[in-house]
Amino acid sequence: MNKEYDIIVVGAGFGGPVAAKLCADAGLKTLLIERSENVGDKVISGLTIPFYGFIFGPAFIRDGNPPFERPSDGIINYIIKDIENGIIDIDDSLRVPKPLSPIVAFGYNTYCKPFCQWEAKKAIQAGATLKTSTTVVDFIKEEGFIKGVITDKGEQIRSKIVIDAEGSQGLLAIKAGVREKYPPETISLADTYDYEMAKENIDKIFGYTVKMCWGWDEQKIAPPLGYGNGLMVWPYRNSLHFMQDQCLRTDQKIVPNLKKLFDEYHKNITSKLPWWKNLVAPRIKLRARMWEGFEIYVGLNSTLRNYPNYTNGMILIGDVAGLEGTELCDGVPAAWFSAEIAAEIAIKAIRANDTSKSFLSKYNEKIKKHPIIQWSISAKNRYNLRIAQREHDEEKLKKYIHDGWGLGSLTYFTTPFLRLAFLFIRDDPTILTKWMKMYFRYYQNWIYDFKTKTYQEKTHHRPLFKQSLFLTGLKLINLWVKLFSVFKKLYTKTLINLADNANSYLSKKLPKMEPRLLKLVSLMDPISEKLSKRLIEFVKKADPEIFKVPDYKRGAVHG
Repeated sequence: MNKEYDIIVVGAGFGGPVAAKLCADAGLKTLLIERSENVGDKVISGLTIPFYGFIFGPAFIRDGNPPFERPSDGIINYIIKDIENGIIDIDDSLRVPKPLSPIVAFGYNTYCKPFCQWEAKKAIQAGATLKTSTTVVDFIKEEGFIKGVITDKGEQIRSKIVIDAEGSQGLLAIKAGVREKYPPETISLADTYDYEMAKENIDKIFGYTVKMCWGWDEQKIAPPLGYGNGLMVWPYRNSLHFMQDQCLRTDQKIVPNLKKLFDEYHKNITSKLPWWKNLVAPRIKLRARMWEGFEIYVGLNSTLRNYPNYTNGMILIGDVAGLEGTELCDGVPAAWFSAEIAAEIAIKAIRANDTSKSFLSKYNEKIKKHPIIQWSISAKNRYNLRIAQREHDEEKLKKYIHDGWGLGSLTYFTTPFLRLAFLFIRDDPTILTKWMKMYFRYYQNWIYDFKTKTYQEKTHHRPLFKQSLFLTGLKLINLWVKLFSVFKKLYTKTLINLADNANSYLSKKLPKMEPRLLKLVSLMDPISEKLSKRLIEFVKKADPEIFKVPDYKRGAVHG
């Protein structure tokens, strides 16, 4: 095995393989090291990856066929005011309306292991070398520079740059002297049950929605360690996850019996929550139970947020860089974004023969300017739930839930989303049609299951006229955007200004607009339902080739 590389990437989670692939694409000798025997063995649970991770993330993911389990069109929040008497309010305002749903998804539910394996395979195909069953225990250090890694087998493998994608514990980053251990109050604990369930039952009971439950601490229906009780239930293709999630508290004098309390809380909510007890429980079979911890509130602490994420010869990405999302616990988009940025800077550094802190600081500059990353690590609605809990204030509880996982989230998310979207459109006028193809391609893969590809055999009865209309529409969109790009300087400034003011505008207008908007969606439902079914039927019969993006070209990293 070659003992010297241009790039060593430590960790084959969601971010590491992306960095490895992009560096290998650039012709660099790249080694991806994973401590598990198989990629993904240490991330066997699942999650919902929000849509913005896919549309703003690596091109090979956006334009490919990643192995997700089920599209998600929104969130149904159950606000449990009295579990004993079944007094529950519902906030289901954050839903993609039909006919856009279910093809246009809010996110994609996936198991981590197959997704990470898919990414690692792409890295290998690009030329990266994968080394599993290997733990990095220290670094080769020379004259203040990281010059490679030392493994548990005693190997010394040299490189020009190390990209650290080890995950939230950050033991290597601490050993390198780049960061310090995260304090307990930034850590979230998750007690996750994985159930088998027939697809037809999941389709009927859940459809494409993720269900989230919130309640008061004294009801004992969610983990007891902190304020802001949360319970998430999200469906996959033939299974579902039930996850009780809570953050640590440091003001308790007596350490609670976690095993006993988690079991008690799980029993309480599953025996008293009506839709779980009556609809779900009779139709499931427990397959596994998982216990895991992950950092979540690092970005809310100014000291932690300003910890360095680079040093001489080393760059940190994803969770180890403190980039876990505070609202949705969704570290995947930031892992992808930071991996792309890290790869870009590493490639430039090696070509410039300069791997110093001074040069690698460009990575941090881009991270600080990335609209989605900065929004995701600084959103405070989940954190603020503890205020509602402490004060037992129902109005605040509903507000924070609505602003975090309801339509109120638009007053926080719209500005960073539009700002990044406009930058992508500015740099690649064809990106709109790539996004559209992504949604249609992903949904077709969902219908036929990415594992079987049976749709490729169904070559008869293609909707040729509708396919022609679809492709013509895409061409017209590309033409319109290209014509508009003649006035790039003028409209870029205008659109960025629009984006910067979007949150403020919606904060003022949305409270009045929302009831009317939801009523309009309800009134349009019969028509929207028919249009949605027609779109689904088109996707079922369409030739997969019309949804493909040929020969992707990695564009600039935005931020």
